[in-house]
Amino acid sequence: MAEARCSCGALKLALPDKPSAVIACHCIECQRRTGAPFGAGAFYPAEAVSVFGTARQYTRAAASGGKVHSYFCENCGSSVYWKADNLPSMIGVALGTMTGMSQFPAPAKSIFEQSKHHWVQIEGVGEHFQQGSTIRQSS
Repeated sequence: MAEARCSCGALKLALPDKPSAVIACHCIECQRRTGAPFGAGAFYPAEAVSVFGTARQYTRAAASGGKVHSYFCENCGSSVYWKADNLPSMIGVALGTMTGMSQFPAPAKSIFEQSKHHWVQIEGVGEHFQQGSTIRQSS
């Protein structure tokens, strides 16, 4: 099992070793959520993830028309994971919170590139989308 955790360690996730997908998102909301030029997340089946500790939730409208629920540590404020109404069976986990990062592949998709900073280049990305894309749960 892999682990994700906030800065102070009060919020932790136990995860399967292999994610269903790794995606870089350049939407303005991910830029704001991370304080960085893009967000990068690994997606896992929700039933395979265990959450330890208490998270605070922030909900916002998504470009898909649904809502995205972001969860962060109430102590240190680290954004750790999120759930989207249009993908209820999956949990997205911020790559920067995860242990063993050298094991992760490059993102398979780069989405919302319409708002990507011109100087950002991510090597190894399989597909590029100006807007969003779907995530399929691997079997």
